[in-house]
Amino acid sequence: MKILILSCNTGEGHNAAGKAIREAAIRCGHTADMLDMFLLSGKKTSHAVGGAYVELVKHMPHAFGMLYKIGMAISSNKHKSPVYYANALMAKKLAACLSQHDYDIIVTPHLYPAETMTYMKKKGMLKIPAAAIGTDYTCIPFWEETDLDAYFLPHEDCVSEYVHRGIPADRLYPYGIPVSGAFSPAEDRILAKMHARNALNLPQGVPICLVMSGSMGFGKLAIFAAELSLRLKSGEHMVIICGNNKRIYTVLQKQFQNNPRVHILGYTNRVADYMDACDVIFTKPGGLTSTEALVKRIPIVHTAPIPGCETANRNFFVKRHLSVSSKYIAKQITLGKRLLSDNQDTHGKRSLREEMLLAQKENGKPDAAVHIIKTLEKL
Repeated sequence: MKILILSCNTGEGHNAAGKAIREAAIRCGHTADMLDMFLLSGKKTSHAVGGAYVELVKHMPHAFGMLYKIGMAISSNKHKSPVYYANALMAKKLAACLSQHDYDIIVTPHLYPAETMTYMKKKGMLKIPAAAIGTDYTCIPFWEETDLDAYFLPHEDCVSEYVHRGIPADRLYPYGIPVSGAFSPAEDRILAKMHARNALNLPQGVPICLVMSGSMGFGKLAIFAAELSLRLKSGEHMVIICGNNKRIYTVLQKQFQNNPRVHILGYTNRVADYMDACDVIFTKPGGLTSTEALVKRIPIVHTAPIPGCETANRNFFVKRHLSVSSKYIAKQITLGKRLLSDNQDTHGKRSLREEMLLAQKENGKPDAAVHIIKTLEKL
């Protein structure tokens, strides 16, 4: 089977899901190409689409949240939105690309290509099956105006929302968000931690907090890091991954240049290793990073979300005891410090950490990518 994976550069989460599918496809004996759909119109178009999104959520997150609410209000399976017609403009270019290859199926972890392919199906321009992967724990605006052959959802509890929004139940497959095999839970957590710390040159035998803010470095990272550093006990360490935000990386490097217990990183492809090395993770509730930590079974503290689907992600996780959260930085840190402890409380009940790890084991779907590939084979 030859698979085309269509994504676009609006944050690394969608691309990470696409790469996980490509990895699983190759492991199952198939071939898979991954493409930023907007590159078909040139690098300028791709950068414009991705750059507009990144700038909006980084500098005007509340405006993004307002647009999300408007999208929810106007989204309907009874009429098409401006988003649909904007993405329909890519139909001829995508059709030309497909005519030059012999793909058997297309899968996309992003709404925009799903809109394009829906238009193409309607116009008779798409002759092979097409599927979509939801990368948030909610049905985001405009999914219901798409018409694809299959939708892979993050969790079975998301099915009713998609059905309510008008997507046929027989096309919904709640297999989980696909993540790389590197995020599979370790059989021996203690041994995995030891190996990861050796590989990353991090100290053994001390608690380590991992702080992530997504590929864009979103959020009040410098303020959060300063507060957390003040509350680290002697021997405790903190690793901060700034993503592609070079400005905040420079700020933090200067801020902690004399603190050997604070480790500052920019973009890294070793996130799975850092998750193995840490004892608790502080992260904004992006769908992919949250799922990677869930599958890895790392205690999670969710920090401030980008308003919109990340708010829904946080609520989904907190409701099921998969993470804890607060809108206040001080409380987020207090919760994280509590999760560092494995001790039972005075009444012999499970600790917060133990309860969360059990919930993560019950809800994590480490084999999501393989299950998706098996369904693509049937399609």
